[in-house]
Amino acid sequence: MKIGVDWDQCEANGVCVGVAPDLFDLDDNDELHVLEGDVPADRVEDARAAIAQCPKAALNEQA
Repeated sequence: MKIGVDWDQCEANGVCVGVAPDLFDLDDNDELHVLEGDVPADRVEDARAAIAQCPKAALNEQA
């Protein structure tokens, strides 16, 4: 699984960082970075939780 970002929707609210800080990061300019290209199997549940909790629905699951 990979995490996709709709950059037109993302407001870098940081909810995803709070849910899975090892998968997401906000830099000093408040720009979101997805830290893992392929989400490890043991982190998929947290990745899906972060996707579901995104207030702008800017995150998505990719195969």
